[in-house]
Order: sequence, then structure tokens, then C-alpha cells
Amino acid sequence: MMRFAHPAEFRRAPYNGEVISRSQPRNPDLHCHSNVSDGTLAPDALARRAHAQGVDLWALTDHDELGGLLEARRTAEELGMRFVPGVEISVSVATQTVHIVALNIDPEHPTLIDGLQQIRAGRDQRARDMAAALEDHLGIEGVYAGALRFAGNPALLSRTHFARLLVERGICHQTHEVFSRFLTPGKPGYVEHEWASLDDALSWIRAAGGIAVIAHPGRYRFSATEEWALLDRFKSLGGQGIEVVTGSHTASQARKYAKLALEFGFYASRGSDFHSPGESVCDLGRLAPLPVDLAPVWDLLH
Repeated sequence: MMRFAHPAEFRRAPYNGEVISRSQPRNPDLHCHSNVSDGTLAPDALARRAHAQGVDLWALTDHDELGGLLEARRTAEELGMRFVPGVEISVSVATQTVHIVALNIDPEHPTLIDGLQQIRAGRDQRARDMAAALEDHLGIEGVYAGALRFAGNPALLSRTHFARLLVERGICHQTHEVFSRFLTPGKPGYVEHEWASLDDALSWIRAAGGIAVIAHPGRYRFSATEEWALLDRFKSLGGQGIEVVTGSHTASQARKYAKLALEFGFYASRGSDFHSPGESVCDLGRLAPLPVDLAPVWDLLH
């Protein structure tokens, strides 16, 4: 029977500055975002927060963007924290957006750089359409320009930036309320968009020498049959991992995806999906451990 370590076991052994085995990190966090995409902290500040929270193996995985990796690596190395270059790629599967975290990539590989540029090229028009839809529904003005103020990288204007604007204007109290009321499929501010195909994203990751991981699978609205088809297709294209313990998963979802990791032979990943101190469900380095029965994705890192 699969056994999960109790979170208290993890809390009893915080990082204390000792040398950590390169093959067995004690507190890995392999999914988070800086202000280069839709986080609020610069890569340097994010690295320092991760280190202060006891993270000893850390990946920066901004959405469709590699621009924060150099700064993140410099600070992580300065602090003595192992760093994994990553990116979270937006993929269209049927009518849904699925996120694929790529770990241990070569950030200078031209195939990956060109592919991510293709994704970013369509973001601006989507953002303008979202702004127009929100203005029409809410009877307000200046939504596009207002959201831009929250974007460290204007080329990556996202739903999160619109959510922060609506909180600032008092329309909602928290960003997750904005998403549930306005920015998810079927809601008035949601705009469909065609991202990369799963085939293309996996080919870019392979070309850049990376490890492909399905991010927060519990967030997607697939039927059991559709989910199985996604996992099977992902596996056939060379996908190697799945997030089991992540900021948006409940305990029951973690158990579910632990079982699916075993069934499909996936390596298991662990990442907070941290965006902001005031918004994120889980802070950096504050997740429960992976189930002890699973093969951790960091076993693939060299």
C-alpha cells in the first residue's frame, strides 16, 4: 500500500544549512513564477525567498518565457542552492489549456526559444480581447492599460494580471474570486486561445534536453477517459513526469495522481506553483513530501 509521509515529519526536519546529497534533496520546489511572467517577485527575490524557506533544489518555471533564468541561477548559486532551469509551456488539448513544465532545459537552444516565441506572439491579441470582454460585461474602462501596470513583462499579459486589476478596483476581494467569476471557461472574461500542440511542446523540450512534466493535473476538467488519453499520449511523446504534490492539489488529488504515476510509470514532481506572497495557496518550500513509493523526478537530474 502506498504510504505518504505525514507533513509533520517534514516540518520536524527543516533545512539547517548542512550539505544536502545531490541525489536526495530534502526540500525540492520545482514549479514557481517570477515577475518575468505572472509572479510578483523578481527572479533574485524569488530565489532568496526559496532559500529562506529551506528549499535546496529549486526551479524557476515562468510561463512561456526564459528571461528570468540567468538572474535566478546567479542568485541560487550565490546562496548555495541547486538550480534547475525550467519553463511552463501553454498547450492546447481539445478545448482546454494544459501546462507542461519543462525541467533541466538548455535555455539557449534555438528550437525551444523559437517555439516559445510563437506562443508569446498570440498573447497580446488574446489580452486585448479579454480586456474588451471585461469592459463590456462590467461597464468599466481602461482594463487593458490597467492590467499592463501589473505585468513585469508586457509580452506576457495574462489572466492573473487582469485578476489583480479587478481586485485593485474593488470588484472582487481576491484574485481567485476573479478567476471563478470572470476568467474561467464559460465566464464573461474568458477568451479561447490556441496554444502550442502537445506534440510541438514535447518536441521542443526533447530538443533542449529537458524533462517534460504535466503540471497540476487536478486542475483540468477532463473526464476520466479524456484524462487517460492525455496521459497516454503524453507518455508516447516522451513525457516523463507528473506533478503529484503541488499547491493546488488536495490530499485526495495527490493520492489519485500518485496512483496514476505508478500506473503509467511517470516520475513524480513536487512544486508549489508559487506566484505571490499575498495570493498563492502554498508558499515556496511548504509542501508535503512526495509519497515514498514514487520515483522522484529529481532522480533524472544531473
